[in-house]
Amino acid sequence: MSIPAAYQRYEDALATGDMAGLAAALHPSAVWHQPGTNPLSGDHVGPDAILALLGGFMERSQGSFALRTESRMVNGDTVATAVSFSAQRPGRTDLTMGGIDIFRIADDRVAEIWLFSADQDAEDAFWQD
Repeated sequence: MSIPAAYQRYEDALATGDMAGLAAALHPSAVWHQPGTNPLSGDHVGPDAILALLGGFMERSQGSFALRTESRMVNGDTVATAVSFSAQRPGRTDLTMGGIDIFRIADDRVAEIWLFSADQDAEDAFWQD
């Protein structure tokens, strides 16, 4: 099964830092479920809130946050991706780990995103104030 065009637009925009393209790839009521118990955790609803969340990752990591898609699997309107991500913060152990991101596509846009980290406790500690 081929990768849904909506997901591909999302991935391409994220890879190039095209925030306008990323917002356009998101459904107007998209929900990003950020796991954990850190200041960035919770449900972020709508493109503006999702872009603000991504900006929070960049701000807290002084622009070092990086995400790489390792593989993709498709089942109908759902895309699961194996990812690796990293970030650095002064006074913290560098964050480097894998995870799984799951995307639901609706109306030719990314409508919902769930994230799973290999070590949520370590990720929470990294993003804490």
